[in-house]
Amino acid sequence: MTSTQLSRSEAKDLTRRRLIRAALSILDAEGEAGLTTVKVAKAAGIAQSSFYVHFKDRQELLRVLAEEGGERLRKSMREARRQAREHPDDLERHRETFRIPLEAICRHPELLRIQVRARHDPSSSLRQFAAETAAAYREHHAADLAALGYTADNERDRRRLEMIADGINAATNALAMGHLEGRYPDLDEAADILVALSRGALRLLKSTRSGAGADHAADQGVEQQA
Repeated sequence: MTSTQLSRSEAKDLTRRRLIRAALSILDAEGEAGLTTVKVAKAAGIAQSSFYVHFKDRQELLRVLAEEGGERLRKSMREARRQAREHPDDLERHRETFRIPLEAICRHPELLRIQVRARHDPSSSLRQFAAETAAAYREHHAADLAALGYTADNERDRRRLEMIADGINAATNALAMGHLEGRYPDLDEAADILVALSRGALRLLKSTRSGAGADHAADQGVEQQA
C-alpha cells in the first residue's frame, strides 16, 4: 500500500493547522498567559524556528485564531438567522441562532476574553483588531435584522438597529461567561432568555416605527386640511 506524498504547500498548510490546534489546546488549558511560541511549537511537534515560517509572532497567531474562529462563527450564525427568517413560527430555529454562539464561546472562552481585554487596553497590539471584530458582529447582526423588515432608512433607524445588535451580542457574551462560571448551568435556558430579549427589542423597534408612521400620516392629514 503506497502513501500519497504531500506537496510543499499541502505540507505547509498541515503544519499550520497543527500549530493552530496546539495553540487552541494551550489557551483552553492555561489561558493567554500560558501561550508561548515554545509551547505551541512543542505541542505541534515542530522545531520552534519553524513556528516563524507560519506566524510572525504570538500576537499574529492570536489574530489568526480569532479571525478564523470568528469567520466560521459568523457564517454559521448568518445561516441560522436565514433559516429562522424563512420559518418565523419555528421557535427552535430562532433558539438555534443563539445556541450557536453560546456553544462557540464556551468551546474556546479565552478567545473572547482576549478580545474583550484588548478592546479596553490602549497598549494592546490587538486593540484595533478586537474593535474591528466587534464591528463585524454588529454589522452582520444589524444587516440580518434589516432583512427581517426592520429597514434602516435614516440615521435614527440605523442607530437603533446597531444598538439592538450590540445589546444582544453583549448579552450573549455575558450569558456564555455566566455558564462557564457555573451561574447559568443550562445553555438552552440561556438561549431562551436571548430569544426573549431579541423579540422584545424587535417589538420595541417595530412599535416605534409604527408610531413614527402614524405621526407622519397625522402630519399629512393636518397639511391636507390646511
